[in-house]
Amino acid sequence: MQSERKKGYAWAISAGLLATFLQIFDKFVLILVLKYALVVLFNVIMWGCYVNSMKSLSALQATVTNFATNFLTSGMSGYILFNESLPLKWFAGAALIVIGVVVLSKSSIEKKAHTS
Repeated sequence: MQSERKKGYAWAISAGLLATFLQIFDKFVLILVLKYALVVLFNVIMWGCYVNSMKSLSALQATVTNFATNFLTSGMSGYILFNESLPLKWFAGAALIVIGVVVLSKSSIEKKAHTS
């Protein structure tokens, strides 16, 4: 049971990371056809990861984990790769998002019954 939840969080985090990678590749890839192919490929894989996360987590937990991962990694990659500034408000917001994810992960939201 616990390992299923861990797998669900791993899938949700993977979906968020794929969304960030897509944003990064979009800035670096100059060939338009390749850019569109990467958009389609990353979106298909990302949605697959997201759907798999909802098999073990509630839709709320999967969505918030996915969003938080994308938000944090997008902000950090912008700072590292593109020298974007991250004001103190960004870190405060990031901390609140992480706290929210932890609260939701520990919550007693009932998992919906799955049929195989």
